[in-house]
This record gives sequence, structure tokens and C-alpha cells, in this order.
Amino acid sequence: MRAKTTTHVEYEVVKAILNSKEIGMVIERAKANMVPVNDDVAEKRFNSGVQSAAQLLHNIVKRRLHRIPSNHPDYRGKE
Repeated sequence: MRAKTTTHVEYEVVKAILNSKEIGMVIERAKANMVPVNDDVAEKRFNSGVQSAAQLLHNIVKRRLHRIPSNHPDYRGKE
């Protein structure tokens, strides 16, 4: 489907990030850089941050569903 609006592109990019098979590897690399071995506090913070970031991305997708083209399979009217 042709990019019809900036919002449509934002939706598709964020959806692609969430569905990417490589995202797990990216998160693991970040974890290796940010969480020292046997540091439970840093690991808890990291896991919480990943969960929060994922929720933010899901919220971005959800907030754009009514603004993507109406013929898009994921389109949902405004609630």
C-alpha cells in the first residue's frame, strides 16, 4: 500500500519494529551493555524499561489506528 500520510508511515514503521525478529537481538545487546553480571537491580531496571518502551510503542500504534487509510486492513474507526 502506498504511503498516504505521515501518520500512516509512523504506524507502519512502529508496527514493523514491534514485529521485527531482530528486536530481540537488539534488546539483548543493549542488556549486555547496560546490565553487569549478577547485578539484580540493574537487570530489574532494564526489564522494567523494556516493558515500558514496548507499552509506549503499542500506544503509538493504537493511537494511529483511526488515522491510517480506511481501506487498510488494520483500520479502526475512532472510539
